[in-house]
Amino acid sequence: MHWTPRRERFRALLAGKACVNPGSVFDPMSARIAEDLGYPVGILAGSVASLAALGAPDLIVLTLTELAEQCLRIGRAGNLPLLVDADHGFGNALNVRRTVEELETAGVAALSIEDTELPQPFGAGGKARLISIEEGVGKMRAALDARQDPSLVIAGRTSAAGMTGIEDAIARAVAYEKAGVDALFMVGIRSRDELAALHAAVTLPIILAHGGEALSDLDYLAGQGVRVRLQPHLPIQAAVQAVYATMKALRDGASPGDIEGAASGELMKQVTRDADYRGWMKAFLG
Repeated sequence: MHWTPRRERFRALLAGKACVNPGSVFDPMSARIAEDLGYPVGILAGSVASLAALGAPDLIVLTLTELAEQCLRIGRAGNLPLLVDADHGFGNALNVRRTVEELETAGVAALSIEDTELPQPFGAGGKARLISIEEGVGKMRAALDARQDPSLVIAGRTSAAGMTGIEDAIARAVAYEKAGVDALFMVGIRSRDELAALHAAVTLPIILAHGGEALSDLDYLAGQGVRVRLQPHLPIQAAVQAVYATMKALRDGASPGDIEGAASGELMKQVTRDADYRGWMKAFLG
């Protein structure tokens, strides 16, 4: 497939003046639903990918191969530009290069590399830690060096705002901007004052993870350089709840006809692109 046009659409979004919520997707059908509903971009979070591929929590037990395969499945299903949380790049700077190679080949429009020390080392006691700014810069430079399609977006990500404070977060953002990344993915910013301080220090477009009600107004965020504002990853949680409730009801003796909330036949045909397949059958199978 030709991936560049969707990457160019994502770049146009970053270069624009509006802030959007991405659709949180986890498989081909959820991506098609997001595209059908008009989301300009989808996001595959690391936590969501781990749930979808392994049924496991977000503890970096997912492999790069499994993530790339899921990205390819999602990308192949439609034309939605996909932003992917590539975590720490699955290792050191050399692993980051491999991560970019694999995800670019899988067709993602954008990916983020973060500076969290992952997976958590022995003795961390469950407390997240950051790598040094110098190592983070090395990872960003490695990611940029590995990129072959210049339209692929590389975002430098940090959770420093919620771990070591906004001053450290800004220092990291400035360093990653100087390294040449295309956008800054910021986690842990909770107030307008913190966002304003960041916006004053950098020129790159910002991807903001949540931020609570104080940072939910898209028009305000757009004025502060934010172009993508994540929401909680509710679609996969809702899907899990629906499957659980349906299976439990059936196991408890409910009649299939009594189950509410199942997708209609028409919706199933839409998300599976049934008409396309019927057309191909008629054209190629006689």
